Amino acid sequence: MSYDLLIIGSGAAGLSLALRVLDARPQTRVAVLAKGPLSEGSTMYAQGGIAAVLDAADSTDAHLADTLNAGAGLCNADTVRFVVDNAKPAIQWLIDKGVLFDREGGDYHLTREGGHSHRRVIHSADATGKAVQTALMERIAESGAELFEHHIAVDLIRERLGGGRLGRCVGAYALDRASGRVHAFPARAVVLATGGAARVYLYSSNPDGSTGDGIAMAWRAGARVANMEFSQFHPTCLYHPKAKTFLVTEAVRGEGGHLLRPDGTRFMDEYDPRGELAPRDIVARAIDDVMKRMGCPNVYLDISHKPADFIRAHFPTVHAECLNYGIDMTKEPIPVVPAAHYTCGGVLTDLSGRTDVPNLYAIGEVSCTGLHGANRMASNSLLECLVFGASAAEDIATKLDKVAPPPVISAWDESWVTDSDEEVVVAHNWDELRRFMWDYVGIVRSTKRLERAKHRIKLLQSEIAEYYGSFRVTNDLLELRNLATVAELIVRSALSRRESRGLHYTIDYPDRDSIAPVQNTVLVPKNFSARRSS
Repeated sequence: MSYDLLIIGSGAAGLSLALRVLDARPQTRVAVLAKGPLSEGSTMYAQGGIAAVLDAADSTDAHLADTLNAGAGLCNADTVRFVVDNAKPAIQWLIDKGVLFDREGGDYHLTREGGHSHRRVIHSADATGKAVQTALMERIAESGAELFEHHIAVDLIRERLGGGRLGRCVGAYALDRASGRVHAFPARAVVLATGGAARVYLYSSNPDGSTGDGIAMAWRAGARVANMEFSQFHPTCLYHPKAKTFLVTEAVRGEGGHLLRPDGTRFMDEYDPRGELAPRDIVARAIDDVMKRMGCPNVYLDISHKPADFIRAHFPTVHAECLNYGIDMTKEPIPVVPAAHYTCGGVLTDLSGRTDVPNLYAIGEVSCTGLHGANRMASNSLLECLVFGASAAEDIATKLDKVAPPPVISAWDESWVTDSDEEVVVAHNWDELRRFMWDYVGIVRSTKRLERAKHRIKLLQSEIAEYYGSFRVTNDLLELRNLATVAELIVRSALSRRESRGLHYTIDYPDRDSIAPVQNTVLVPKNFSARRSS
């Protein structure tokens, strides 16, 4: 079976693009691959909301300025302007698709989060991602797109040209996790909407599938990646032995929550004049510093000074989840720790989501558009998915008729491999990788720690390559392979930036470099070739 468009990923980016392409070209044959159930991506777990200028007292200039400030001098101003100018239409599109946002009186209720100078975060209680994902899944089920759940992409496929050269992207191989078999998905155009790579770290707010698959596949296919050293650590994940990855939304601080030491004293004003409303990198480092200085395993987030009805109305998800662990946030503070949350770098793209590889697009967290710079501002992430889902859809819809059908693609060859009898090796390597990434490439870094991580990654990659070449692929093996690639890219990027900026903080270079203009960290694969017209 051949498709016009293959979308790898089923979150806000992938589904919004699919719906927009089908609205423009109903005859388009669209396939959507989801690694697990259609709902199981980062979008479903996004709590806070979506940043957009919807208040007359606010302005897109202010949204732009706040984003540039949070990005620590590394944002692309043209990209930021493009996103903030298209925010309001993106919100209206969601409303038209059935997303219900909270109202207060006759207007939409807007909250404020770290880094924002105005209330501009539209939300659906504290489960905005769930509201968005649910509505988009309902619409995609009616759209005519072919949906393939429990399929993990293995690698992208590029057309082979004469002289050993590689041409356009013409599809991908994907593992059907139910059958254990790999199938080819040929397509005229391919979109990576696979999310980020926060699962490369031991502690993360992300679902299990955030293993950097799209970044790793694009890198192997010949696309450049950029700014991988900027991994955002969310300051406040619930600290409890049975709470796996539950994130306590930034909106709790936005609505007046206080961060406390174990002795009950506040500390954020000692680190930044904005206090709890400082950008996430500053808050995460402050918490990390307090924990190390006091030798405590966590700090506390307290909003119990607000009325109980207010807390339950604004944070029903957080309130209910905390109660599951015996914590009543209306009466007591919540124990919290930082955790890996968002990948600010990714596959380098333009404003239409196009990568270096012809007919390959990347949108959402998998991409590096220049929006986030050295630190993502709260609630700009879902916005990026929607705005670039729209711009990429427009580019694809206008070009598909001019793109030749994909060539015949060879079947996946398993003739030289067997089923593994050593799955424990994959589990051990997975655990080792995530532990040393947390220890050596976490919130605070040093050159010595990064070099140690680089050496360990090289050894792991050698083992993984041997394993990959000898046994049938499994979901865990594919994720481990991708995580090792992403870990290498993060470490290489971090070693090349000899300054501290935004989310990248190293004790060997604690200050910002004063040389202007600030440079992006761009990594170029060996098989890189400049994009040609598709």
